[in-house]
Amino acid sequence: MVVQPSLYGTDNRPTLEGMAELGPNFRAVAVVIDTVTDAELQRLHAAGVRGIRFNLVQSGTTTPAMLEPLSRRIAPMGWHVQLHMLGDQIAEAGDMLQRLPSRVVFDHRGRLPQPAGVNHPAFAVMRRMLDKGNTWVKISGAYMESPGGPPDYPESTAVAKAFVAANPERMVWGSDWPHPTEKPDNKPNDAVLFDLLSSWVPDVAKRNRVLVDNPAELYDFPRA
Repeated sequence: MVVQPSLYGTDNRPTLEGMAELGPNFRAVAVVIDTVTDAELQRLHAAGVRGIRFNLVQSGTTTPAMLEPLSRRIAPMGWHVQLHMLGDQIAEAGDMLQRLPSRVVFDHRGRLPQPAGVNHPAFAVMRRMLDKGNTWVKISGAYMESPGGPPDYPESTAVAKAFVAANPERMVWGSDWPHPTEKPDNKPNDAVLFDLLSSWVPDVAKRNRVLVDNPAELYDFPRA
């Protein structure tokens, strides 16, 4: 699974070139804006794209105003909008987010601020959307909003476990490699991050869903 980095904006060529090298068993999330043509969306679909990314944590290519119109356009394609938003942003935009017709993926456990964690209003918004069945939460980025730090990242662990308990069939995992939000001298240990998954999802069958079945459904991976 390849996600278009924010620094490239809507220039999806690096992602698509990588997809061409990786082959037909991979999927991608692209970045587009509301002026994208239907022909371009179809071209991206043929190349393996199954979603569009909104990085709303920092001002840039995509804006909140583009979210609903683009969600309506991609819904018939089975695509999703991948939202990188802070917990406060999710809570503020809760009504609009719950109107989105397409599938929705929240990055990094919704970036719920600490110490509120699951008591933050954004958690309730995300729970309601999970219950509707068209929303997924990416349990990734353990180092975000977790002042307790490695190796256990206790605050992130508590949030991840709460989401898994709420709806394990709507969880997906991501490495977030190469960890673009972190400084070069402060990159997390990827092995530690992956090992956390056994704590977040201790049940083997549920963990298999998170790593295999759920992403196969969400990203439309080819079936054997």
